[in-house]
Amino acid sequence: MSTVTTGSYGSAYGLAHDGAAMLGRQLRRVRNNPGLMVLTQTMPVTMLLFFGYVFGSALAMPGEEYRTFLVPGLLVATAANGIMTGMFQAAQDVHRGVTDRLRTLPVNRAAVPLGQSVADVLVTAAGTVPLLLVGLVVGWRVEGGVLGAAGAVALLLLFRFATTWIGIFLGLLTRSEEAAGQLGGATFVLPLLSNAYIPTEGLPGWLRTVAEWNPISAVTTALRDLFGNAPVPDEGAWPVTHPVAGTLAWCAVLLAVFVPLAVRRYAHGGR
Repeated sequence: MSTVTTGSYGSAYGLAHDGAAMLGRQLRRVRNNPGLMVLTQTMPVTMLLFFGYVFGSALAMPGEEYRTFLVPGLLVATAANGIMTGMFQAAQDVHRGVTDRLRTLPVNRAAVPLGQSVADVLVTAAGTVPLLLVGLVVGWRVEGGVLGAAGAVALLLLFRFATTWIGIFLGLLTRSEEAAGQLGGATFVLPLLSNAYIPTEGLPGWLRTVAEWNPISAVTTALRDLFGNAPVPDEGAWPVTHPVAGTLAWCAVLLAVFVPLAVRRYAHGGR
């Protein structure tokens, strides 16, 4: 920690310098906790194999068609788990006194949460590779071209970046590893209330509205469109009929709300 001693509080250079140092700290943290990396890579693959072969046989879609439908949804559900990981890591730092120690250093107040969020995006990018490879094995294909696929990955990582800031703020708010772990588990419900795992067309009217206004639905629809796996629906809520714009709008709103909240909370030591 002694290496982070020269950052300024307000300048862009200070933020970049200190943010890079905090990024390095977070990446070392991940390296020293390989179990977390293994879990983030194997859980989505396990869900793909389970849902793809169990749920696929229970839905109207044939198995391979459902797995093609499912892969983008699982990618987005994994990105939404940024809430859980961001919350737990931030709460762990507060609970163990790391946040207070960092605050005694001349470090830009935004650098610590920024380093955590960027590191999380990098880990997520690495963690999507096994899921994509297994998806290809079970029948999923990229039909939208290289540019479309690149755009899909960019939107996915942007969404992960936004959700991580939500988690960081909530982790600083809870200040407890146990509470963060329990609350983080509740985030698994969010993809269930979206089109990540099942089409929303057959849902009751009110539930379909809730699902389509869920940010996960907009991102999932955008990925399916950009990967060339499914066309954009003609009917539904605005975010799912304009999924790329809807995704960008949701990410902008989430970042505009939670970045200042997280930085302010960190500046007060999580209090």
